[in-house]
Amino acid sequence: QVQLVESGGGLVQPGGSLRLSCAASGSIFSINAMGWYRQASGKQRELVATVTSAGSINYVDSVKGRFTISRDSAKELVHLQMNSLEPEDTAVYYCNAGIRSSRFGAVRSYWGKGTLVTVSS
Repeated sequence: QVQLVESGGGLVQPGGSLRLSCAASGSIFSINAMGWYRQASGKQRELVATVTSAGSINYVDSVKGRFTISRDSAKELVHLQMNSLEPEDTAVYYCNAGIRSSRFGAVRSYWGKGTLVTVSS
């Protein structure tokens, strides 16, 4: 089995910063892309940022210049540094990873349970 566990959410004032982390564990042979998604109340889940195993990075336009995704492949971790937070960033943030559990196995998509980020004064 594979688990993704997020940490680092919380309450922050507008303009503040938070750092989210996600740790993958379990039966892991290799990890392809890792990323962060978010879902605000009453809205659909949306991609925030992704990073491939080759280091290619993609951000949704609304967070460019404010958020930074980074990956520690040796430790199977992915981080999301969030600066200049705005109330519109309030959401549950989910970690996602494409993981292969054996050399010839298929890549499966796994999700964490989410961590709440609230931006409010």
